[in-house]
Amino acid sequence: MTRTVWDSSVGKKTVMAVSGLIMLMYLVVHMFGNLKIFFGSGDFNHYAHWLRTLGEPFLHYEWALWIIRVVLVVAVVAHATAAYHLSRRDIKARPNKYVHKKPRSSYATRTMRWGGIILGLFIVWHILDLTTGTAHPGGFQPGHPYQNVIDTFSTWYGDVIYIVAMLALGLHIRHGFWSAAQTLGAGSRTRDRALKTVADVLALVLTVGFISVPVGVMTGLVS
Repeated sequence: MTRTVWDSSVGKKTVMAVSGLIMLMYLVVHMFGNLKIFFGSGDFNHYAHWLRTLGEPFLHYEWALWIIRVVLVVAVVAHATAAYHLSRRDIKARPNKYVHKKPRSSYATRTMRWGGIILGLFIVWHILDLTTGTAHPGGFQPGHPYQNVIDTFSTWYGDVIYIVAMLALGLHIRHGFWSAAQTLGAGSRTRDRALKTVADVLALVLTVGFISVPVGVMTGLVS
């Protein structure tokens, strides 16, 4: 039964929709957490420490954080796999290029594929930069996320990578949220306008919220 559902286009779109919404919920929480950096190193570092003690004493140190990480990894892999299979299926269904090349879809729709690739590469860089410290500029300091963030956004390439990725994320959310709503049956003729408005607002708020951090460092507001 599970295999049959996965093999269908509807099944793959459902996997994409559910995994996408899981990641969206995480992004909203993550953005609000990031904004704590504007309240100083004490608040930001305390928040990072709190994430590691979340659920204690029922859960051990960092268990909740690892549960969140595992759920996110599963969601990302499921989302990317479903997207890849749907893309391959779409290409096989129309192997010849259209005679008329006039685009009929929005810019966000046409850039979903390369936007997903950009975000995938960004996730790898982001983890190596601020989680493991492998690609971190300067000396990575475990337990001092405030300083680590400032180090990253004190480099021109750190700012460029992050801002480009967040712009791609905004476009991805703008189209993806509305598409997920259609897949899960929430869309209708009367609700489409409201869903598109919610998608636009979510995309704008998350993009501006995330980008405000490197901009804050660049302008000296965060130092």
